[in-house]
Amino acid sequence: MSGDWLEWLKTAFGGFAWPWMWLAFPLPWLAGWLLPPRRSSSAALRVPYGGRLDAIASPSGRPRLMHAAALAWLAWFLLCAAAARPQQLGEAVAPPQSGRNLMLAVDLSGSMSRPDMELGGDVVDRLTAAKAVLADFLDRRVGDRVGLLVFGQQAYALTPQTMDRDTVREQLGDSVVGLAGQDTAIGDAIGLAVKRLREQPQGQRVLILLTDGVNTAGVLDPLKAAELAKSENVRIHTIAFGGSGGAFSLFGLSVPMPGGDDDIDETTLKKIASETGGQAFRARDTEQLAGIYAELDRIEPVKQEGQRVRPRIERYWWPLAAALLVALFAFLLPGRRR
Repeated sequence: MSGDWLEWLKTAFGGFAWPWMWLAFPLPWLAGWLLPPRRSSSAALRVPYGGRLDAIASPSGRPRLMHAAALAWLAWFLLCAAAARPQQLGEAVAPPQSGRNLMLAVDLSGSMSRPDMELGGDVVDRLTAAKAVLADFLDRRVGDRVGLLVFGQQAYALTPQTMDRDTVREQLGDSVVGLAGQDTAIGDAIGLAVKRLREQPQGQRVLILLTDGVNTAGVLDPLKAAELAKSENVRIHTIAFGGSGGAFSLFGLSVPMPGGDDDIDETTLKKIASETGGQAFRARDTEQLAGIYAELDRIEPVKQEGQRVRPRIERYWWPLAAALLVALFAFLLPGRRR
């Protein structure tokens, strides 16, 4: 029975926010013991019938003083309880969280150095444009878990899935063309992403793959990798990124560079997306690429339940109100000294 009572107390009052305020409770007693009395307790006038006067006054005076002292101590106790801030534990709630578990795969092959993109009025290479758009994409990933892998001739995981978007952005900024080789191993990149995403809950395993070329390296065929991703419930969204091959200035004239759409295997990228339940996109400039990532924001939300917590409800006003009632009762006590 006593155990049930203690359990109820723990539930009703989760504790005190400032328990050290209880140290103030004995202060009035210490003050009365240490401080000198306000006036002498010896009799000011001695009369032969003083004892009889004390006997007459005691029955009516002492109980009143005892009642007043008890009420004063009770009010002080309640004030100390209010100062300690009693708190009640509420019912456990799980706040909803909106987040995504994503893996970004970025192509660093030699073709990503082609200057066929425009950024801020300047002509830049594909990787520089992709970095700018991806940095903005990461800025909007508040509460998301994002991982980054890069691929060229080989695939490397730079960051695991993490909520530290600054680290992902820093690793992306340090990536350069040719870091993973000059060729393109799309199949190996998908295989590595599937390995990293395998531990994530089903329905939250998403890979966003950005490339501007054709699979020319690696040991895993892209379509076989797509089958592996499908078996592991990994959804792949592919982005074919690249313009018409770029251009350079010759005597003030814009001369087109070879390469462009013909160098991107859009057919295979579409098959990969279709096989895994994702979508295939084509971006020929930074504006289209930004629009694709905005679309991915809408089609890849992941609703997950947050950690269950028990909110603490402030109950200091209960003892404070009781202290005010006790003080009011003491004020209205019959025979109160003026």
